[in-house]
Amino acid sequence: MLCTHNNGELTIKNVGMHVKLKGWVSRVRNLGGLIFIDLRDMHGITQVVVHPDNKFYNEATKLRSEYVILAEGEVIKRISPNKQLKTGEIEVNLSKLEILSTSNTPPLIVADETDALEDVRLRYRYLDLRRPVQQNYLLKRNEIVKSIRNTLSDLGFIEVETPILSKSTPEGARDYLVPSRVNPGNFYALPQSPQIYKQLLMISGIEKYYQIAKCFRDEDLRADRQPEFTQVDIEASFISEEDIFGFLEKLFTNLMKDVLGLDIQTPFLRMKYIDALLNYGSDKPDMRFENLISDYSFLIKETIPLFNGKEHVRGVKFSSAKTITRKVIDELTEIAKKNHAEALAFVRFDGNEYSGSIRRNLTDEDLQQLNLEKDDILFLVPGKFEDVSQALGAVRLEVAKRLDLIPENVFKFLWVVDWPLLEYDEEEKRFSAAHHPFTAPQKVEDLKNNPKEALARAYDIVLNGYEIGGGSIRIHNQDVQQLMFETLGLSDEDIKDRFGFFIEALKYGTPPHGGIALGLDRIVMILTNTTNIRDVIAFPKNQNARDIMNQSPSGVDQIQLDELKIKVTKDEKKWLYYLGWIFHGSRQTLSETLKRP
Repeated sequence: MLCTHNNGELTIKNVGMHVKLKGWVSRVRNLGGLIFIDLRDMHGITQVVVHPDNKFYNEATKLRSEYVILAEGEVIKRISPNKQLKTGEIEVNLSKLEILSTSNTPPLIVADETDALEDVRLRYRYLDLRRPVQQNYLLKRNEIVKSIRNTLSDLGFIEVETPILSKSTPEGARDYLVPSRVNPGNFYALPQSPQIYKQLLMISGIEKYYQIAKCFRDEDLRADRQPEFTQVDIEASFISEEDIFGFLEKLFTNLMKDVLGLDIQTPFLRMKYIDALLNYGSDKPDMRFENLISDYSFLIKETIPLFNGKEHVRGVKFSSAKTITRKVIDELTEIAKKNHAEALAFVRFDGNEYSGSIRRNLTDEDLQQLNLEKDDILFLVPGKFEDVSQALGAVRLEVAKRLDLIPENVFKFLWVVDWPLLEYDEEEKRFSAAHHPFTAPQKVEDLKNNPKEALARAYDIVLNGYEIGGGSIRIHNQDVQQLMFETLGLSDEDIKDRFGFFIEALKYGTPPHGGIALGLDRIVMILTNTTNIRDVIAFPKNQNARDIMNQSPSGVDQIQLDELKIKVTKDEKKWLYYLGWIFHGSRQTLSETLKRP
């Protein structure tokens, strides 16, 4: 190695030692003779001092930010320690300097704090990743993966890799498709998850499987989503829901201890899906604060036009809410409407009198029933249950942030159980799988006779308002799997074309099995206390699903298209239909699609 120590290692115990250090010049200060160099690597910063009589003094004057250097010298005690640095009690008195690489002036500040826009950071991601805060994210990610692997190995799981190039079985999110050169006109799909493969591994007798798996979904992006992401994929045979809960609670107990030094309480709280919606307005409720949603349907009456004739009126109340101004309420109204609210009403009480958007419509009896105390504010949403829940869930979370009700460094895990098995689309008049079509029903009779009310043997794990994993006990009986596909409106031809190989496998002795997939990127995001998943991925895509560093996706040479037997048409209308065929898995052939007017 070119060095004897990393830049975050040296302490007062190393005084008198001759050391060799390497890294990037973070900062150079010339203080009227003495030159101070802050030398940085991914482990920390060490201060190097150069005296005017040093033979490398002139060389040191040439140094600029982000030069790569080797520095040798003796560790000495600092006269004025820097308590902000791990190495703040010492510095290195330079005896030898070698410039390994120079640098242009960087387009962004390589420091924890930078004023660079995200587009600049992503364009020069290799510079952005030099920032200590970004490197810490990746170091924490490594610790998290290491802890997960260790726990699963200790529990008897083995890591098996499954294919990246697979078959398109479009259900839910759109597939990314890869054209085959040796099979012209045919496409592989990049996996949205290893779901079918891990179930096939159970049929293969691999009783406990896991994988740190790359997955791909061509879907709209948010702060906590990426088109290319990583999940911790887990599956086991001869198990129940309780076994899965036990595995995962052990995994997270170890993880929180290994990475954050925290002891967490088990077993995790469990909550039915319907109770999560009723009380929190979300299927992934943040349990770090209370402020439950309550029913105010007694306000549905002719004297309150805003609520008259509505199915539900529900609300959420906050105390000590003086800081919730009219401007804030207008902002909350926009948030509510973006989350399908018809309207957001409010009532507040200052200790003497009531005010609010529906105050003049409320009787004294109504006000008494609201049970408001001094400086309380109550937000109300009318409408359909699902819309009301979603809107109030968003308002609840936003108000909690503005009132500082969410404690820092608190981690609340939750199992959400008793999910609906199916969702019904009123427009298309068909069912879709609430999770995926391989999820077992709690009662097969309900799937057969009353599918709208059927519950799934499914479970999500939630942390601080984020879904960090979802799973289920799977269907292992071929007749039940056939029934599920038929309930989803798939014809025998569809089933054979999309899942024939899997149905065939179910005929040869399938053990009861189940599992879960954890969102690794999202877990790292939460445990590093950032709010953007792009921070914890080395080379993420932007909100338009583009890598602006290497300008992908991009066009390709005509030679490549010819090899793939692909013709890019300029006919916009046909091109859009073609994309629909590719990404949505139309049952029409390509030729039929392109003939559409």
